[in-house]
Amino acid sequence: MKVKNIVIASDHAGFYLKETVKKYLIKKKNVVLDLGTTDTTSVDYPYYAHLLSKKIKKNKNNFGILICGSGAGMYMAANKHKNIRAALCYNIKSTKLSRLHNNANVMTLGARLTNKNVALKCVNMFIKTNFQGGRHLRRVKKI
Repeated sequence: MKVKNIVIASDHAGFYLKETVKKYLIKKKNVVLDLGTTDTTSVDYPYYAHLLSKKIKKNKNNFGILICGSGAGMYMAANKHKNIRAALCYNIKSTKLSRLHNNANVMTLGARLTNKNVALKCVNMFIKTNFQGGRHLRRVKKI
């Protein structure tokens, strides 16, 4: 797997899965910037989604990973930002298609809905899959 620069963040519900994903990515020699949260104390997920989205917009070569309880809240907040294409990734196929067809640059995971092994497989799929382009580029430009 090619080394990637990855920005990661979570709310309190996603904290433990974020720590697991972060360790996995570092072990695979990726550069990881952790924006928090730092524990399971209750926080507001939109803060972290906005923080990460702003970082991704500054460097288009970065990928983002957002983790909350369902993945949906982070997904909605991140997609408020121009040039952020966040995808709610709940299995390997949804993850692969989000990169192939939609050129997603941020993935969201639901810590309460996705077990650790599936989440790590999704992360791996997200960072190794390239955008297919072609007819999909035309569609992505319409977003």
